[in-house]
Amino acid sequence: MSRGSSAYAEGVVDVGIIVPVCFKNPLREEAIEFLMSVLSQETKAKVPVSCVLGAYHIATNYLRAPRRPVRDVLVGLLETYSPAFFPDISPWLAITALTYASDFGIESWDGYLVAVAEYLGTNIIYSLDKELGVKVPGIKVVNPFSEDKVREYHEYLLRLRRGRT
Repeated sequence: MSRGSSAYAEGVVDVGIIVPVCFKNPLREEAIEFLMSVLSQETKAKVPVSCVLGAYHIATNYLRAPRRPVRDVLVGLLETYSPAFFPDISPWLAITALTYASDFGIESWDGYLVAVAEYLGTNIIYSLDKELGVKVPGIKVVNPFSEDKVREYHEYLLRLRRGRT
């Protein structure tokens, strides 16, 4: 059941859209440009604050980016105090997220994105995770970046994980 207004948000931003702004990589400039359009409300989307925390975790723990520079970038985003930030993980949204996770075989964080989208009255999730749109009926995954840059980014991450950047 939709509780929000689609006039306010046309989509929800996934953590994978935020991670590239945290460190030097081929997708960083496009990610910064997209996030700035969201934070300025040129692009009508919501950024769950939990995704900013998730970006820190992914960038520092999985991608081994230095903690302080990542923190500084993410704090800078948060200090815009943009109305695009969605701060709520209510028990209702968490229950809905867990239900979606179990029903559709997705991660609980993806279930949360779907729950937030539903709450806001939209079906768009800005993400690099195309599978989410396949697994959850009615969800449309939109990649806001050029396919060439996404391919370069994924190749860069492979080299990074192998220790060859």
